[in-house]
Amino acid sequence: MTKIKIEGQPLPNMPWEVRPVGCDKVMWRYSKNPIIPRDLLPTSNSIFNSAVIPFGDGFAGVFRCDDTNRRMALHIGFSKDAMNWDINPEPLRFECDNKEIGEWVYGYDPRVVKIEDKWYVTWCNGYHGPTIGIAWTTDFKTFHQLENAFLPYNRNGVLFPKKINGRFAMLSRPSDTGHTAFGDIFYSESPDMEFWGRHRHVMAPAPFEQSAWQCMKIGAGPAPIETSEGWLLIYHGVLRSCNGYVYAFGSALLDLKEPWKVTHRSGPYLLTPQTPYECMGDVPNVCFPCAELHDPDTGRIAIYYGCADTVTGLAFGYIDEIIEFTKKHSIV
Repeated sequence: MTKIKIEGQPLPNMPWEVRPVGCDKVMWRYSKNPIIPRDLLPTSNSIFNSAVIPFGDGFAGVFRCDDTNRRMALHIGFSKDAMNWDINPEPLRFECDNKEIGEWVYGYDPRVVKIEDKWYVTWCNGYHGPTIGIAWTTDFKTFHQLENAFLPYNRNGVLFPKKINGRFAMLSRPSDTGHTAFGDIFYSESPDMEFWGRHRHVMAPAPFEQSAWQCMKIGAGPAPIETSEGWLLIYHGVLRSCNGYVYAFGSALLDLKEPWKVTHRSGPYLLTPQTPYECMGDVPNVCFPCAELHDPDTGRIAIYYGCADTVTGLAFGYIDEIIEFTKKHSIV
């Protein structure tokens, strides 16, 4: 078998825990989950659905911290080991040349990615409904907010970590004002991070009879990982059960040059709510991936995911095993 090539900077200091003895699953949970409790800040009701990335000699992150007024806000945090976090208790506020766009309403479910010499943050931004906000930083101190990417309503805006065919590229999930009992993933391009177009359909929820965990709606998770087998996308899917929504996550492979074309897509999930901290919380039965760290040399990956919309968990795996799993159990 040809060795899979994985792009990205070497990350030997990434979080890691070996697969438990007797475990035959492709992904396994950190034994000390959750790594971020709901009350890490004096005013936080919950900390979940957040983004982390290598920065300097350690790691930086943009965290969703709902306060005890239940307002959704973003906070900056830093860590030496990407597991023990020092999160700023003051919410992040963006620098913006346009007062109308920069007026803060709410923000949640951020993603962060480095493209060339800047770190870009995307998040669900309040502007007459949920849409995709974009900002960039070079120091994780000052963040420059750009135009919103799309009209409301939209969620799960996830940038690719490099330009595709000379353009910035993003995945998103058009939605509505509420809890969105539908949702497909779409691809869009931009020459300048301001004007977005060339919209292409990527994939829809699967038929219930084929893969029930992702039959109601789907959305992109962390930034896709470039490999010789295609872009590896970790995404969430939702099942509408008799006990409410259940959020799990799986994997797909996208064409490297035309990422709106799905070559493989997992029928079984990678992770679904099973532990108490995933099944019990403000929103029960949620595993929601928003960030990943990976080391190309070892193929290790660590996925950060929100648990029951309350705390943050960590799961581990190997990229080559996830790709093999995706191909072996593909529903495409």
